[in-house]
Amino acid sequence: MSDRIINSLTLFSTVGSGLIAGIFFAFSVFVMTALVRLPPAQGIAAMQSINIVILNPLFGFVFGGTALACGVLAITSCFKWGEAGMMYLLVGSIFYLIGSFLVTIVFNVPLNDALAAVDPGSAQGADLWIRYNANWTAWNHVRTVASLAALISFMMAFRQIG
Repeated sequence: MSDRIINSLTLFSTVGSGLIAGIFFAFSVFVMTALVRLPPAQGIAAMQSINIVILNPLFGFVFGGTALACGVLAITSCFKWGEAGMMYLLVGSIFYLIGSFLVTIVFNVPLNDALAAVDPGSAQGADLWIRYNANWTAWNHVRTVASLAALISFMMAFRQIG
């Protein structure tokens, strides 16, 4: 793979992981706290709406496109191991693919699906909301840290390959 393509994918992965880290950070720092302060029915309804609205082409391009770029960079870094920046590309790719993308699919999405299935005004919904907030937010913290670690790794790679 040419250096120009590697640089382009690294830039895209840097920006993508930074954008995703910012989204996750916002949820960890204030969005979930604000939703918990609402009555359960309102908090549930708001989060159900967020979970629908986030599934849009632009978010999908950034979230999924970054994962795809990271997959290509991870494979490329293994073939070019020993060259400048390849360790950072591999580390950044692993942080994003496992800590952001995989955690989302394995933990946060099933929690979102369970929340989508409840009536916001029901007792079952209120009970689920308490567990949802604790579990979803804990996994979101993991995603935030992993995305930030990916961002830093990609920045370090740029310093060496640029």
